[in-house]
Amino acid sequence: MNTETADRHADYDTRKLFLLSVIALATSGMVFSIRSATIAAMQSHFFESTDPAHAAGLITAAAGAAFIGGAVSVFIGSPLCDYLGMGRLLLLASLCHIGGTLGIIFAPVGSSAYAILWVGMVTAGLAGGLVEAVINPLIATIHPDDKTHKLNVLHAWWPGGIILGGLLAFALGKLGLSWQVKMGWVLIPAAVYALMVLGTRFPPTERVAAGVSARDMLKQVVQPLYIVLFCCMFLTAASELAPGQWVDAALSDRVGMQGILLLVYVSALMFVMRHFAGSFAHLLSPIGLMWVSCLLASIGLYTLSIANSPVTGLLAATVWGVGVCYMWPTMLGITSERFPKGGAFLIGLTGSAG
Repeated sequence: MNTETADRHADYDTRKLFLLSVIALATSGMVFSIRSATIAAMQSHFFESTDPAHAAGLITAAAGAAFIGGAVSVFIGSPLCDYLGMGRLLLLASLCHIGGTLGIIFAPVGSSAYAILWVGMVTAGLAGGLVEAVINPLIATIHPDDKTHKLNVLHAWWPGGIILGGLLAFALGKLGLSWQVKMGWVLIPAAVYALMVLGTRFPPTERVAAGVSARDMLKQVVQPLYIVLFCCMFLTAASELAPGQWVDAALSDRVGMQGILLLVYVSALMFVMRHFAGSFAHLLSPIGLMWVSCLLASIGLYTLSIANSPVTGLLAATVWGVGVCYMWPTMLGITSERFPKGGAFLIGLTGSAG
């Protein structure tokens, strides 16, 4: 079995494929953290002068649209990996990253601001979802014997991108530069991974290579354990992504330090710890790792809600960060390991729930 896998991947540059996946995911992380760091500025720029009574609600709805785009594109993009190929979808993701970012930057102030900003956010969200739709089955395909660990190492670059974007936004803010300049930096890594895609060969997905039919793939959706995992993914991903998106706006005034620095700190924890996921997964089992993660995330979220100083904010963020660290990639790893016939579709369905 291992020999067959090695032979199947001999014609593909697995290191380059992993690096390409890292850059694409880091780009999505940068979008996430820069959006977190600029939400208040965007609210002031677009809505405070035209509709101050509803300004917070409008920017909230616009920013939330990014998650709608992500959920839709993960769901649709994952099965398309089998038919259109991973390279084409990753190139489309880059175009959406670039197009969505430009739409946000150049959205006009006025009556059409919300609609154009909403479309820009959705497009940027589509990019992030397409990245997830491609890189998760790609890594599961080229590393079939170590999926949970490799997915965790890959997803270390989600917080890695958050760190880069957060520190960049903080530094540019200290220089007095606008939120548009901060957002524009996303265009650089987006263009880089697009150029890399053009010269890279991608393997077929694990399901296609194994000859599993679409009918057998769809049967995996109704397996009782998968239904449980699918429902759990709603909660585990929400424990990480929703608080992370709002940590700057929600905590800056309460804890006496800029919330984006807490997000950078938590992301640094996650970046380091995800490189050791394999050891913890072997010690506790992937399901055991999820149990411990959920316990710590619950405690961390509660303590974040009552933090009122830099010290308590840092302690609460530490517990929360350790808790949510392994949730997303481990859920994907469990799905891929226990339901290999589900292929990219099942991984994407799980990601869409997240």
